[in-house]
Amino acid sequence: MVVAIIQARLGSTRLPGKVLKPINREPMLKLIINRLSYCNEVDELVIATSTSCKDDELVDWCKDNDICCYRGDEDNVLKRYYDAANKADAKIIVRVTADDPFKDPIVIDDVIRLLKKDNLDFAYNNSPPSFPEGIDTEVFTFDALSRAYKNCVSDFEKEHVTQFFYHNPSLFRMKNLSYSEDVSSIRLTVDTDEDFVFAEEIYRRLSPNKEMFFLEDILSLLKSHPELLKINESVKRSTMYVKGCN
Repeated sequence: MVVAIIQARLGSTRLPGKVLKPINREPMLKLIINRLSYCNEVDELVIATSTSCKDDELVDWCKDNDICCYRGDEDNVLKRYYDAANKADAKIIVRVTADDPFKDPIVIDDVIRLLKKDNLDFAYNNSPPSFPEGIDTEVFTFDALSRAYKNCVSDFEKEHVTQFFYHNPSLFRMKNLSYSEDVSSIRLTVDTDEDFVFAEEIYRRLSPNKEMFFLEDILSLLKSHPELLKINESVKRSTMYVKGCN
């Protein structure tokens, strides 16, 4: 059983409530769920949110849309993932964050297949990064997640689910999937108003023409209209996407 677990909460500090904020008239979370529905390798989808009352609205939204939702520890996201995966009887887990409205099902399937083909504990595509930020994909076995959960002591690693893997490569069979070129300077995640405007603009231009658009469509659009990249070019990048930090 391959389960995609989307970690989501409404208490974002820089852009509160962003996961239910509409892009192209649909909540961002719904767009992500729709994109995951195109994955051939994913069997089930679960939303993993917190027990905080701030996330009650999110839980209600999941109920109204008949989406499986698990509530767990607000700060220990690693525990939340472990408990959600255990409850879903997951053998393989795809980690998805609810601020990435451009997740690509083709890329996700490729990373899952890499994990299966090479009998890995952990497969990913962001270390070193070559895909855009926001297309990053991390897939791991329940056994690997269980070992991380039981051995992790760092608060940072408990908050950031996969960091125990990256910090302990000798304990896991791991491999990175690279893109054909380095386009990691492109930011396709939503953490600020600028990111949100950028995401809206991409959806406005691409979604009327296709039921589903992919990374290649986004890159083609940005190649034709490089001025769009200026919308969120000043936003601070995550550490993994800062050159020289890998």
